[in-house]
Amino acid sequence: MEIGVVETDRLSLVPLAVEHADEMAEVLCDPALHVFIGGAPYSAQALRSRYERLVAGSPDPSQMWWNWVIRLREENCLAGTVQATLTAAERGRAAEVAWVVGTAWQRRGIAAEAARGLVAWLQEQDVQAICAHIHPDHHASAAVAAAAGLAPTGHWHEGEIRWELPPTQSPVGRL
Repeated sequence: MEIGVVETDRLSLVPLAVEHADEMAEVLCDPALHVFIGGAPYSAQALRSRYERLVAGSPDPSQMWWNWVIRLREENCLAGTVQATLTAAERGRAAEVAWVVGTAWQRRGIAAEAARGLVAWLQEQDVQAICAHIHPDHHASAAVAAAAGLAPTGHWHEGEIRWELPPTQSPVGRL
């Protein structure tokens, strides 16, 4: 299945392309973005190589990688990324979602709007289970997950709390 552009009020979630690497290297250059996830910012060259792998798709035939850059339409610039890793589950397709917004664009509701748009789009694609894994001290990311309709569970994975969309949750809309 090919992914397309997902529109929200202020944002266009645009399918990731290798050509986004140079601009995204600038967006994601703040080491503070790696406090909870580890690592360090990628150079434009390293990000280009990473995007080549992501665009090529998962080598595991049981997974699909769907990745978008977040374009802030009014400013005509990229501000971050959202992604979903899809797998087959007992009740149909499942997705683990994640997001990152560059430091310069934080505290503007961009991550929450992008996550809501992503979750709503996934639901339209008949994805039955949606989850995210969030570090217990990453309060901003927890707020984004809650805004997207996810709720924390008692399950932990590699030091992070599993958040899930309740099975009866209706689409959260494209706000």
